Amino acid sequence: MDNEKAWFVRRVVLSVLFLVIVAVPLYPELFGLDEVTPFAQLVAFRPQGLVVAGVLALLMLVRRGWRIAAVLVAALVLAGGALTVPRQFADPRPAPAGSRVLTILVANVLGGGADAGDVAELIRQRRPDLVSLPEAQVDVREQIRAQLQGLQYKGFTAQPSNAVESATSVLVASSLGDVSFASEAGTTFGNIVVSGGNLGKIRLMAYHGFPPLPDSVNTWKNDLLKIRQWCSQDGPSVVAGDFNATVDHADFRQALGGYCRSVGPTVGGGLQGTWPADQPAVLRTQIDHVVVTRQFEPGRFTTYPIRGTDHRAVVAAIALKP
Repeated sequence: MDNEKAWFVRRVVLSVLFLVIVAVPLYPELFGLDEVTPFAQLVAFRPQGLVVAGVLALLMLVRRGWRIAAVLVAALVLAGGALTVPRQFADPRPAPAGSRVLTILVANVLGGGADAGDVAELIRQRRPDLVSLPEAQVDVREQIRAQLQGLQYKGFTAQPSNAVESATSVLVASSLGDVSFASEAGTTFGNIVVSGGNLGKIRLMAYHGFPPLPDSVNTWKNDLLKIRQWCSQDGPSVVAGDFNATVDHADFRQALGGYCRSVGPTVGGGLQGTWPADQPAVLRTQIDHVVVTRQFEPGRFTTYPIRGTDHRAVVAAIALKP
């Protein structure tokens, strides 16, 4: 083999190795690393990673010796972009005639750090049927309810431990009638099932999943299994809250299975990041979701700023198909 051919083979081999180095943090599930730190955390920012990789590919085209690697990375970015872009440009379908429309609000209040007045104002503006409040203890829930200026909402809180972040609260509009509340065991934080009253067969769940901390990835994974349990049961169900997972997490996608879908990515709001709220929009990721079973048609999805918390609030409209 002459020197020119040997150099070409070497460039190809090095380019493939470079491609693997770029692909591992972007698509760790392909290598069985999606539940390993730091990849379980990095993949939450896959859209931003694809942009960085795309810029890198363009810069590499300048150097002749790097062009094979640049083409391979560009192909990876284009494939990833094709899967990601629909999250932003999918259009919501109008609610089917005769369907029942529900409005769901999610606001992680950061253990009471959020401005209760901001949350109450958003409730007054959007009049949600269900308000899911991760990290809201009873006192925080009541502070919000006290500022609703005559709007009638029933409240319930589940707090399995003394840790503030373990509390999850709900506020349910009086228009849903005499609903029942039940705390759900099996996860680290409090989760609540709302049923009965005027909901009929519908079940509303307020959920808060454990974050994928470096030493707690297994706990995060186990908490996500609860979603699959809810989604796979018969009847129309809605799960709303802080999932601490994005649609780029394979564990989250597996939890949804073929039973549920997240409203945001379905209706063109999948790149509206909800955390960390104190960072520019391009640096946020969407970990707060409204998840619905296939009996629902996802509608409008919007995020809102709330002072004092590191999460943006989420409001989603969904329609139960007749």
